[in-house]
Amino acid sequence: MKAVILAAGRGTRLEPVTSDISKCMLPIVGKPLIAHILNTVKDAGIEEIILIVGYKKEKIKDHFGDGSNHGLSIQYIDQKEMKGTAHAIGMAKINTDFLVLNGDTLISSEDINNIVKNHETADTRGVRKVEDPSNYGVVEVEGGRVKAIVEKPKKYVSNLANAGIYVFSPKIFAAIKKTEKSERGEYEITSSIEILIEQGEVIKGVELQGRWSDIGNPWNYLDSNQIILDEMDTKIEGIVEENVTVNGTLILGKNSRVKSGTYIEGPVYIGENTTVGPNAFIRSFTSIGNNCKVGNAVELKNSIINDNSNVPHLSYVGDSIIGKNCNFGAGTLVGNLR
Repeated sequence: MKAVILAAGRGTRLEPVTSDISKCMLPIVGKPLIAHILNTVKDAGIEEIILIVGYKKEKIKDHFGDGSNHGLSIQYIDQKEMKGTAHAIGMAKINTDFLVLNGDTLISSEDINNIVKNHETADTRGVRKVEDPSNYGVVEVEGGRVKAIVEKPKKYVSNLANAGIYVFSPKIFAAIKKTEKSERGEYEITSSIEILIEQGEVIKGVELQGRWSDIGNPWNYLDSNQIILDEMDTKIEGIVEENVTVNGTLILGKNSRVKSGTYIEGPVYIGENTTVGPNAFIRSFTSIGNNCKVGNAVELKNSIINDNSNVPHLSYVGDSIIGKNCNFGAGTLVGNLR
């Protein structure tokens, strides 16, 4: 089976972090987001990938190439105009059943296998229970069969969100051709699926059991960082000086140094060529990129510090995302109350 991954979007709700990089290439624990997704697909036994690319596509192609260095075979399709998910999927033109994933959503290989195993209709999709259905496209499921799809309902319909993972039969392409633009001015795959439902096709809903994180907003980015860090094991390739306390998981990259007096409360990720401390306090779910400097008596908590950024002495950063090439003044205090 082939996998089609939708990776053309810009991620406007994540600006300015996505001003020069596509959302799917945002770094999480030293790898682009989409690299984690590709690894999951590979773990599920799928190695033929079609990437639908658009915004900042060159960076995606430069990183992954033909996929051979990642144990994959990757084909690229350029979505030159952002006309929606149905338009993107319709460009693939596959004559067998195929998997579709969003390039900004973390899932588990077990859930991919479960959806593929249960696929026997025109469409089998993943659904996930959520606390606030009004923020999602909601799926009404009865006896495992999808009855309706409602985009961000104002009234309660269901607590099952569309999880952004599908297995389609080639019947979807005929439905895509009949799909009209939505109120947002796009050709949406949910509209194509509604056409299949109206035609009497059986659409199955399979509830996800493993990890799931849709990175639509900055706080989702932090949530995804936490999910990946929770799965990591300790790996020390740099130098941890004497009198450093590490509780929990620490991933420390090459040529990096944690200076004396620093307290690390894992899980924490520190990239390559980065210095931390002395006397810093690095709290759980913090990721620090490559070529960064975190100075004396700095406290970091549940934050992402991207490459080439400096947080000098006596500063505090909490629940925040710091982009690349940022330089804080000493004593800067940045935090969010979620």
